[in-house]
Amino acid sequence: MKPQDIIKEKSSLWIFGYGSLVWKPDFEYKRRKIGYIRGYKRRFWHGDDFHRGDKEKPARVVTLIADEEACTWGVAYEVTECQVEASLQYLNMREVVLGGYITEMVEFMPKEGHGSVLSLVYIATPDNPIYLGPASDVEIAAQIAICRGNTGHNIEYLVRLAEFMRHHCPEVEDEHLFSIETAVLNIFSNCRELKSNDRKSLLLEVI
Repeated sequence: MKPQDIIKEKSSLWIFGYGSLVWKPDFEYKRRKIGYIRGYKRRFWHGDDFHRGDKEKPARVVTLIADEEACTWGVAYEVTECQVEASLQYLNMREVVLGGYITEMVEFMPKEGHGSVLSLVYIATPDNPIYLGPASDVEIAAQIAICRGNTGHNIEYLVRLAEFMRHHCPEVEDEHLFSIETAVLNIFSNCRELKSNDRKSLLLEVI
């Protein structure tokens, strides 16, 4: 069943975010839950030439890559009644028109509570013209360090996502995310043993 068909049948909808949506939804919602989806890994493999970069220097932002052994943590937002149409209109412009993402339906597992909920998620695929694909942590970090778009610096995007994971999912080791954060930090500092708050302060001072 297509996402739009599922949406038509419901007076409420869950929307799963795993990138900037975890700290910056910018739409009204009834409630939010922290949790994860199975079968996907989060990777900084998508390009962004509007929000965090531009045409000359596209930023690196996250998308989901199919992987049966993986899971990705984030936030699911429940929108109800008039919030459904308003949120989807907003996200269509933010994620689809400007971001190049497509929609899929996934099973979201809340961190607290029992049972899963069907959720809408935005995913960028290699078919997208601004999809950048895999690269080393150092190469991705170098790109993030120099990119800025209409919403802000690419470093902020990285830092906010890393801070979300540390604060809300401290038991989860997101090696890809934290390795890139460390690589960006090393561009601006030779100190590898900074505390979490010091890391955040240093990187945000740069931008």
